[in-house]
Amino acid sequence: MATLQDTIAKLVDKKFEALSPKELMASPVSALSGVSDADAEALRKAFGIKTIGDLARSKVVVAAQAIAALADQE
Repeated sequence: MATLQDTIAKLVDKKFEALSPKELMASPVSALSGVSDADAEALRKAFGIKTIGDLARSKVVVAAQAIAALADQE
């Protein structure tokens, strides 16, 4: 069974693997695997998103997730 740290390691860049979920929420969006510094800058400019927490709680992300959940139920 995968541990919490194993799961985190799959989601973030290597230098962020040892952080707790709470610490990750305050980390830059670029800490997420596959998100470049340029991607993070685009999110900041477009939506004011600076951290993983900002992204997770963003109105547009929450709305998109709600729509996806509704679509899955159709």
